[in-house]
Amino acid sequence: MTTLASEPFHGFCSPKSFRVGGVDKNRWGMQKRVAINTMSATNSRKQGITCSSNDNVPDTATLLSDPPRIPYNNTAPLVDALRASALKDVASFHFPGHNRGQAAPPSLSNITGISTFIHDLPELPELDDLFSPKGVILEAQTKAAELFGASQTWFLVGGSTCGIQASIMATCSPGKTLILPRNCHISAISGLVLSGAIPKYVTPEYSPEWDMPGGITPCQVEKSIKELEAEKKTVAAVLVTSPTYHGICSNISEIASVCHSYGIPVIVDEAHGAHFAFHSKFPCTSLQQGADIVVQSTHKVLSSLTQSSMLHMSGNLVDRDAISRCLQTLQSTSPSYLLLASLDATRAQLSENSETIFSEAMDLATEAKSSMGNINGISVLDPSCFSSVFPAIDPLRLTIGVSKLGISGFRAAEMLCEMHVVPELEGRQSVTFVVNLGTTRKHVQMLLSAVTQLSSVFYGHGSACSNKITAISPFVDISLGLSPREAFFAKKMKVGIRESCGMISGELISPYPPGIPVLVPGEVVNEAVLTYLQEMKRMGAVISGASDHGLSSLIVCDI
Repeated sequence: MTTLASEPFHGFCSPKSFRVGGVDKNRWGMQKRVAINTMSATNSRKQGITCSSNDNVPDTATLLSDPPRIPYNNTAPLVDALRASALKDVASFHFPGHNRGQAAPPSLSNITGISTFIHDLPELPELDDLFSPKGVILEAQTKAAELFGASQTWFLVGGSTCGIQASIMATCSPGKTLILPRNCHISAISGLVLSGAIPKYVTPEYSPEWDMPGGITPCQVEKSIKELEAEKKTVAAVLVTSPTYHGICSNISEIASVCHSYGIPVIVDEAHGAHFAFHSKFPCTSLQQGADIVVQSTHKVLSSLTQSSMLHMSGNLVDRDAISRCLQTLQSTSPSYLLLASLDATRAQLSENSETIFSEAMDLATEAKSSMGNINGISVLDPSCFSSVFPAIDPLRLTIGVSKLGISGFRAAEMLCEMHVVPELEGRQSVTFVVNLGTTRKHVQMLLSAVTQLSSVFYGHGSACSNKITAISPFVDISLGLSPREAFFAKKMKVGIRESCGMISGELISPYPPGIPVLVPGEVVNEAVLTYLQEMKRMGAVISGASDHGLSSLIVCDI
């Protein structure tokens, strides 16, 4: 695979340099194929199928006697195999208990259609084995690796969470050190607990104006490596979150160059960047920039079913068999073939028109961002909002600041939902929207109209100081009293929230979304963290992970 690790990094890939899986992107259009469509609930309804009781659920042969008039070929092997298996007229004496829809719960099948249950099949011989793939799953994963530019790809049915956990477990043995940003996702913390690795946190730049952490820099990573070397500690791996939930990208190319000079593998949590390979104006993918392991949530901006993700590998710094063993430990032994097939179908969808599939979404996002910047009291996030040099922000991620309106992001999101505009993420001072393949011009018009209405209600009406937000960084004065694993298994006790200051946290507390932990097991509780958490709660954030959601008490380690 060709990477850009040794070349100057400019944040975006030009069409000439953009290669995925060894194939020039501008040649992909010659390889278009017909996508595979499976029978939908709509088709079921057109055939007069109802599910009001178990008695009127037709048998499988009757239901699938008139398949869709769409040409099928081998572009999505797992989808083809699933469909062929569902077509068989067999007596099923195996799991799941709904028996190919014969006993489907009507309350759900009336919503999803009986076809969902008919295709909800287990690990039948013709459907291959996720943990020892030799047939259609192996073929589907190989096709995905080729498209995304990996040497090997694994399908995940436990979301990117299990991919991050497996990546950490495969590279970090107990007692070794993992360098990672303090604004990592909670899955990285659970990976530390599972592996027994010791964290060396890199504190990202924090923007008080946006109440938002940025990425991390190559200099920060190299500084951490040298500090650990001076302490004679072994760095097992470096984990980077890029892009962040808000779309901020780190310079993976230079970070990988630094790490590889020390023989250290780079893991990238690219959960929010699975689409980067499919438009020349998107930031470069982490695989293109030389990352060794990349975990992507294929269900986020791309179109697979929720909870389905992919883990991609490149290079030879990481043991492939170790990744497979860790995934087998973490994933269900009864994986959903609907989730697996959705990954294969999404890959086939992208392969059809990889050059242009995101063109409309890109145009709509650009239009929305430009128009949003002209609305009174609304600011738009861009790389200049941070003093550190971050190469790019995902063009499909639109984050607006609402502090000049005198309201919080939580309040703004609540009002937008009342106007039938649902954002992806809200914070103390901002709201984030994501444009995807299903976004239409009507959606963008609704968004702009709703934000304009917010502005007309609040801007210039003397409310700008009525809801003043204190700038507090949650990532200051971080001190480890125990490793996350030690704290997870330590004896615990409950104390009053103010009494906890100076004690070692026994629980992981995170405003959700975005799922970035503010307090991690093993960290010493300090005043800044307590103030930040209570401020977030006051402004309407959901506090996840805390045993006391009211934050009047805290679980600490009893040592």
